[in-house]
Amino acid sequence: MLPKDPVMLLSTVNMKLRDFYGSLEELCRDMDVDKEEIVTALAAIDYHYDKERNQFI
Repeated sequence: MLPKDPVMLLSTVNMKLRDFYGSLEELCRDMDVDKEEIVTALAAIDYHYDKERNQFI
């Protein structure tokens, strides 16, 4: 389960992308979470997924 707080979500997702997953799609598939929910929640705090860096910036 991922945190609901956007700042905590950002930290958790970026850590998991850095340490365990090669892409956001892989993280979502493995954790059975909706990619659009993550993208929307983090866009609300002005963070967007950068595929080349494999992180939200």
